[in-house]
Amino acid sequence: MSSAQDLRPIVIKKAKSHAKPHGNHSWKIAYADFMTAMMALFLVLWLLSSASPKTLVGVAEYFKTPLKVAVAGGDKSSLSKSVIPGGGKDPMAKDGEVMRATTNDPSDAQRRRDQLDSERLRALKGRLEQIIENNPMLRQFRPQLLLDITSEGLRIQILDTQNRPMFRTGSASVEPYMRTILREIGPVLNEMPNKVSLSGHTDSATYMNGERAYSNWELSADRANASRQELIGGGMQEGKVLRVLGLADTMPLEKNDPLAPVNRRISIVVLNKRAQAQFESENASAAEVSVQAQKGKAGQEMQAQLEAASTPAARSAGAPKGKIE
Repeated sequence: MSSAQDLRPIVIKKAKSHAKPHGNHSWKIAYADFMTAMMALFLVLWLLSSASPKTLVGVAEYFKTPLKVAVAGGDKSSLSKSVIPGGGKDPMAKDGEVMRATTNDPSDAQRRRDQLDSERLRALKGRLEQIIENNPMLRQFRPQLLLDITSEGLRIQILDTQNRPMFRTGSASVEPYMRTILREIGPVLNEMPNKVSLSGHTDSATYMNGERAYSNWELSADRANASRQELIGGGMQEGKVLRVLGLADTMPLEKNDPLAPVNRRISIVVLNKRAQAQFESENASAAEVSVQAQKGKAGQEMQAQLEAASTPAARSAGAPKGKIE
């Protein structure tokens, strides 16, 4: 038989926890993300403020150029006027944006080709500036090198100075430092298919060479040709040279001082496609005129021979002799 103690109910007591409940700490993660983003923003702003304008243009152009275009070449999508990349179906034209640009508006396609050519020449200019900056030999001659973009293309001018002439006085003999500059520039010009034009300039001083007068016209032409030889000696393809000019003192850089040393210079122009096509068409038309002139001269000579053969004296001289009845 159970005792009285066994009939008492069993009571279970649980100890109460005095620790404070944890709150929602997700805001800490959001705050950390916010601080990270702000740090990245200030870092980008600092880099932008310390970069040169040329570097900023290069970075922007890098991000605007797709990888496929950078590797294989071609027009960038940033040149397109459509908000739909790549053209595609267009309710205004059957074959899309690209076909419409090339067929219905040739001037727009030509303008885009000119813009792309100009961008490539600017990239070549930046490449040359980088080579000059990184080469200790060329860096010391940087004040004598002028690079700019003209209507004909990228112009590289090598200037003469009083203390550092490019050529020996009155001759086309290249000085050693000038040879170094030309041979460093030569291989870089092969990076683009564009042709090159060279021109020599002198000051207004006149020279005498032996018994005959040696004017600035001969001197400037000889110096331009000597520069061409040094460019080829440095590795430039010989077929890239489209023309070599001697301009004497007709285009001084310092107009107020015709005898200024900077007027003695060599100009190397990497021609853009438009200027190159213009010069080549002029050469082709001149050759055609020469051929036509040669044909006209030959025709006149043949006509004169026919007329001479058709005269009575020629006919009687050429007729067979026989007995006159």
